[in-house]
Amino acid sequence: MTAPDVREAVLATAKEMYRKGLVEGTSGNVSGRMPDGNVCVTPSSVPYETMTMEELVVIDPDGGVVEGSRSPTSEKDLHLACYQAFEEVGGVIHSHATFASMFACARAPIPAAIEEFVVYVGGEVPVCEYTLTGTAALGQEAVRHLGDTSAALLASHGMITIGATPAKALHVALVVERTAQIVHGARALGGEVPLPEKTNRDFKGVYQLMRKGA
Repeated sequence: MTAPDVREAVLATAKEMYRKGLVEGTSGNVSGRMPDGNVCVTPSSVPYETMTMEELVVIDPDGGVVEGSRSPTSEKDLHLACYQAFEEVGGVIHSHATFASMFACARAPIPAAIEEFVVYVGGEVPVCEYTLTGTAALGQEAVRHLGDTSAALLASHGMITIGATPAKALHVALVVERTAQIVHGARALGGEVPLPEKTNRDFKGVYQLMRKGA
């Protein structure tokens, strides 16, 4: 995508994230990798309903502001860590989705209970060790869990998802949140039944091809 395309994608994804109920108020954040290696991020403390293209902030790989008059999200290090670790990632979303956050607070992984979960997420969503919000250490802890999946739970906090574009990172977040809700309900009925091992293995292969852009 061109630089203007990335800006438009970040803004559209941020507004859709809010519209879908994955965040409240000004919580959460969205970013996209620019063609020159810089990163476009949502600003700190700006309501999604009124957020404009001009309020987005462009930062360099070290977190310095390149463009924009607003302060970048306080979670910029979380986003930058993902881009530095995974060259295939073009979009990162940090959200506070209700059911996923319930699992994060319980320190409970979200299992791959439905087929599409493995295809789009890669498998069970792991839980990161508790790390203070807004720190570089949180980014490092998240990256440690994102090598084989596109989502991780931030203990007592929320969720981070990655994708080739901001829109694809949002799709992952929505699939995870929907599955977390399904699993929560299934456990009230006696518990989810694991997918067959072959199904997991085959769909994991599809996920890996998609992640690599094949």
